[in-house]
Amino acid sequence: MRPDGRSAGELRTVRLQRGFLPKAEGSCLVEMGRTRVVCTVTVEEKVPGWRRGQGGWLTAEYAMLPRATEDRTPREISRGRPAGRSQEIQRLIGRSLRAAVDLSAIGERTLWVDCDVLEADGGTRTASITGAAVALCDALSWMKERDSSVKRPLSHLVSAVSCGIVGGEAVLDLCYAEDSQAEVDANFVLTDAGEFVEVQATGEGGTLRPEQLQQLLALAEAGTAQLFAAQREALGDVLGKVMRHA
Repeated sequence: MRPDGRSAGELRTVRLQRGFLPKAEGSCLVEMGRTRVVCTVTVEEKVPGWRRGQGGWLTAEYAMLPRATEDRTPREISRGRPAGRSQEIQRLIGRSLRAAVDLSAIGERTLWVDCDVLEADGGTRTASITGAAVALCDALSWMKERDSSVKRPLSHLVSAVSCGIVGGEAVLDLCYAEDSQAEVDANFVLTDAGEFVEVQATGEGGTLRPEQLQQLLALAEAGTAQLFAAQREALGDVLGKVMRHA
């Protein structure tokens, strides 16, 4: 029995609340069980110098509130620089979302993606990607309404989910209690075309057999299929305005 009573292939309750921060061009509060992340997308009318003449750019930042965890985590600004874990996660978020959007179609603009963890109970990086994809759609719609030259720059929806081997069993969407004792921890980022953007699998307290990897892949495909359905339901007709093949 899992700590919260779920079956091995069951997601936690998923909630996607668009427009959570109305001043942002796109925003979404994503909840995966007790993990809650605010995702915003800001449109900036310029690109980094090295990107000029090549279209737009998308980059991400990730942070946790001090009491997102059981004990207070000092703000990273007090250390003078982001922690290695935060840098790794924000690069993952950026890579994942760049796989979903045609940057040449948005002009010389930068899409700033900010993911701030309100409460952490495992899977914050994957929840960030899923929520940020929703916020990205709203930001692209905002941009398109103000610039008729922007057509439909979104090529795919992207979502992500964690999986792992816990007690010798492959399970989907790990909460913190499971993540902290998993023999293998894995994260999968997929497009709604069934293509993998990124696969991360790490032996934390054990190794991973080929058949177990296949089990994790199957769980990830089933889990992200549910997340794509939740994203589509949350976005409604906005998706058709920004996605090439909605």
